[in-house]
Amino acid sequence: MSSLNIPVESTTLANGLRVVISPDRSAPVATVGVYYQIGFRLEPRGRSGFAHLFEHMMFQGSEHAGKMEHIKLINSSGGLLNGTTSYDITNYYEAVPSNALERVLWLEADRMRALKVDDENLRNQRDVVKEEVRVNVLNQPYGGFPWLDLPPVAYRNWPNAHNFYGDFADLDAATLDDVMNFYRTYYAPNNAVLLMLGDVEPSAGFTFAKRYFEDIPAHPLPPRVDASEPPQTEERHGEVPETFAQLPALAIGYHAPRHNTPEWYAAGILDRALHGGRAGRFSRRLVAERQIAIETSGGINYPVGNLFDYNGPTLMVTSIFHKPEFSAEQTITAFDEIIAEVREHGVSESELDQVKVKFRSDFFSMLEGGMGAHMPRFGLMHCLACFTLFDNDPQRINTVLDEFLQVTPPQVRDVANKILTPAQRSILIRKPTGNGGAR
Repeated sequence: MSSLNIPVESTTLANGLRVVISPDRSAPVATVGVYYQIGFRLEPRGRSGFAHLFEHMMFQGSEHAGKMEHIKLINSSGGLLNGTTSYDITNYYEAVPSNALERVLWLEADRMRALKVDDENLRNQRDVVKEEVRVNVLNQPYGGFPWLDLPPVAYRNWPNAHNFYGDFADLDAATLDDVMNFYRTYYAPNNAVLLMLGDVEPSAGFTFAKRYFEDIPAHPLPPRVDASEPPQTEERHGEVPETFAQLPALAIGYHAPRHNTPEWYAAGILDRALHGGRAGRFSRRLVAERQIAIETSGGINYPVGNLFDYNGPTLMVTSIFHKPEFSAEQTITAFDEIIAEVREHGVSESELDQVKVKFRSDFFSMLEGGMGAHMPRFGLMHCLACFTLFDNDPQRINTVLDEFLQVTPPQVRDVANKILTPAQRSILIRKPTGNGGAR
């Protein structure tokens, strides 16, 4: 029997747009999201950074809403909005008083139908993205660590290994035709899901969806990108200089199971046993007990997403900032002792029970808000979108937790022995240069 009973209703419009509604009348707030199945790894070769560039372009105005008007109209309604890009999706979302729901849907439909793409907007947003790279990566302590540093070491297939922020040469080479082709190819209703959560009457929500979205033409979708990875047979290593900070860091990534497999559920529980905050084995052993590390963090699909929002290869990543008096080799040796223990002994029944309690609590917290978005029900919306786009089954939200809570100690030990092997991992060292200054 499912431990959740979240109301979820869904339909598909004539143009292929999927619509998912989850009503909750406890507060007069509606959260709206439009998720497109285009992310970092799905962008074409030679167009690195396009998925993220387009996240910016989508706020530059559409046929009936000029530049900045989308943002102004949401803010004037007392609402919040944002957009993000990850491996497999780009999303746009708003939270507004529920009496502004129709306005939000009109705005989202207008930019799905007729985004304003011109040379001025392209130049401006290309420069914004390049400046974002300079600020967040090139001139930032630990910029890009480990989410940009580790993939080129761990992967061999370009969709997974390339620079997701975009090479400046690719961004500079982009023409207006390139941008329009990208928009027409991926920003189609049949490549998207529209979500409405909160104070929404489902019948009214579906009526609005048909009114504003159903006449937007569908487009033929390109063949699905082959993001599969060849089997890894030996440990991989990489090193990146750290110009600004003095604390050495390293990241270790193991290939994680595909989602929706039995190993995925077991790995999700193993992940929390290892990375579950201060109670996780890595933090407890490396930080609190042995005092080798200052901080550890990590997880499956860390730090660009979470356990539920990937649809291709990903890593279980551990990020470690360690004290300078310990070398990277000493830190890895201490890390490997923890790995050896969990592979040999797994987790006890009592530890597993504690991990499951925390997993369940974190899952509920994520659904209510969560994931740093500061929007009501954002986590629920995010999971519904991913289950719809990846599995065509938004109702999985009510059963997926049970699969994790049914994991047994032998399953945890088995998945640890399957994925936590040197031949399945990559190690990235971020080594301070002691130079200081800007790059």
